[in-house]
Amino acid sequence: MAFQYLSQQWRDEAEKRLKTELPPERMNYVTSSMNNLYKNCPDGKDRFLYFKFEDGNFAEMLVGEGEPPKAEFVISGNYDVFAKITRGEMGAQRALMTMKLKLKGNMVKALKLASLADRLNKVLAGIPTEY
Repeated sequence: MAFQYLSQQWRDEAEKRLKTELPPERMNYVTSSMNNLYKNCPDGKDRFLYFKFEDGNFAEMLVGEGEPPKAEFVISGNYDVFAKITRGEMGAQRALMTMKLKLKGNMVKALKLASLADRLNKVLAGIPTEY
């Protein structure tokens, strides 16, 4: 069974996997939050995907429309770019450096955290997903 990308069922599966596959030491005990703002979704709507980690522990993940929660980093871009990153076809750092994604937040810290974002995306890439 495949989950529809950014659906509540996909989010629930992602949370389950992130909690079991990303222990705090793999996330370097980071405390941070990030909003991914998806533009031009297939249904014409804009969506957000919010992640929060506390001391390396997965703390919260929300998916939705409208005003996202406040976050340390806000990354915005087209749905297809985020989908490529989630499928593991493009690295988050490359997407930022080639301006395919826009970042609001401390760029130096964001680049240091890019390898952690890639670990997170590797877990998400393992979810059977319809994009």
